[in-house]
Amino acid sequence: MTDNFHTLAAKLQEYISLTDLQVSEEQISKLVGFVQLIHKWNKAYNLTSVRDPETMLIKHIMDSIVVAPHLQQSHYIDVGTGPGLPGIPLAIMLPQTHFTLLDSLGKRVRFMKQVAYELKLDNILPVQSRVEDYASAHELNGVLSRAFASLNDMLTWCQHLIDSNGTFIALKGQLPQQEIDELPEGFVVTDTIALHVPELEGDRHLIKIVNTNPR
Repeated sequence: MTDNFHTLAAKLQEYISLTDLQVSEEQISKLVGFVQLIHKWNKAYNLTSVRDPETMLIKHIMDSIVVAPHLQQSHYIDVGTGPGLPGIPLAIMLPQTHFTLLDSLGKRVRFMKQVAYELKLDNILPVQSRVEDYASAHELNGVLSRAFASLNDMLTWCQHLIDSNGTFIALKGQLPQQEIDELPEGFVVTDTIALHVPELEGDRHLIKIVNTNPR
């Protein structure tokens, strides 16, 4: 496991060097630790269809952490987070930022709680709930979603989570222009950002949306 750890850490460092991200050795250690925990639990819990840890570095870690520079607020909710993606890698990258990690499956939430314990992450809150049933005890600045639903569905299901000061942040592959054109009334795209993920095939985009409807 130790040799594997060093191999994965070296690979991750190599990928990070192809970006502008600043990542400490401790953060790399935790990101690799997260990959190893997914790999370990995957056999019993079927957390992800990606089986190979080196592929996880690209598809799960790099694909998540490139979002970090675009999060400037203090409290986000990651809806449909699965095993904690992108929320856990982002929590490792942004230790001063709090992430509520929402998923409807108990086994995924149990896994995330174990990750928080083993990696000593005190800035994540794994919660088992359907998104439409969830009410946060404190104010959220943004809603994150990665491959969760169409933009329309995301906004419909999540609009109760934040007010007009908050931002919806959708992580997509190709820019979904048709979905953008069909946004519900009052929802406005404020930013579309093309993300560069080393070694990842296909496009990646981050879309920021605000709700201008009065509440």
